[in-house]
Amino acid sequence: MRFGTFLFPECSDPREDGAVIDDALAEARLCDRLGMDAVWLAEHHFDGNCAYVDPLAFAAALAVATERVAIGFAVIQTSLYHPIRLAEQLSLLDHLSKGRLILGLGRGTFFNIYEYQGYGIDADEAQARYEEAVHIIRKAWTEMAFEHHGRFWSLRVPALRPRPYTRPHPEIWWATSSEHSIGEHARHGRPVLLNAQTNDTTRRRVALYRQGMREAGFGEDAIAANVAKIWVWRSAYVGATGARAEAVGRPAFEAMIEHRKKMRDQVEREQGVKLSPHLAPGLNGFLCGAPDTVATELAELAELGIGGALIQFRLGALPYEAAAESIERFMREVAPRVRGAA
Repeated sequence: MRFGTFLFPECSDPREDGAVIDDALAEARLCDRLGMDAVWLAEHHFDGNCAYVDPLAFAAALAVATERVAIGFAVIQTSLYHPIRLAEQLSLLDHLSKGRLILGLGRGTFFNIYEYQGYGIDADEAQARYEEAVHIIRKAWTEMAFEHHGRFWSLRVPALRPRPYTRPHPEIWWATSSEHSIGEHARHGRPVLLNAQTNDTTRRRVALYRQGMREAGFGEDAIAANVAKIWVWRSAYVGATGARAEAVGRPAFEAMIEHRKKMRDQVEREQGVKLSPHLAPGLNGFLCGAPDTVATELAELAELGIGGALIQFRLGALPYEAAAESIERFMREVAPRVRGAA
């Protein structure tokens, strides 16, 4: 089983954004040095919940600041981008990282309407924009001169440069937030990213994914290979003891969840509008305890055959030093145990 740190650094004070961004870069370097498999990037705007904001620009910094760790996106809010510009940026990142990208794409947030408002995008169009953009990006990566005439974009492209480093192009992982979307992606044989949830929910959704692929005619080898590409999101604090983890990690995690709701609730009070806050990451998927406790929880995921866990270690306003201590304990005492059992 593979493990990745999920860089999702909160900053409630705009004056401290630069310091928190520096911390995120230091965390990526630490994880690269400790032998973690991936560094994952989020994307959220305007609220301080993801201090570096732009995962593409930050990924470029990571591509030159790290040596071996994969760089994942969980996920790029595709509906906010011009698809040709995004195809160019990702192709460049593919070269800078020498093929280390794990390309997670999603339509955009299901719960923060202000992110669409800030970009002048109708949230009701997000899914359609996403689907059309993915079609254009794939076409740009695999064809030379082409034209596209769709609902949102009418394009005449001479040829995309640079061409992707990975041939024919980086593989796409698809974000899922419901059992319906799990089934849809399974029927198309698409690799997926699972959001924060309990182990029981993950177990049920992996079973649905296997069932969907099977019903679509995929063989058992192909199903197992795709399940092995699944990454699932967890948050974690690994303490020397369970009591220490509860005292430090639990309050930081709960405060982080509250902070993520702050601007969403403000917009609802001021404008009377909201999207689907029930789809926002809540208190599920938090691993908190001594190394044995966290290893046991992750071993349950490994038994499902899934490929990896992307784990947020810096919980909200938790100091970098505390997150680094948790990461080092995880890599020293948790990861070897889970990998050895798998």
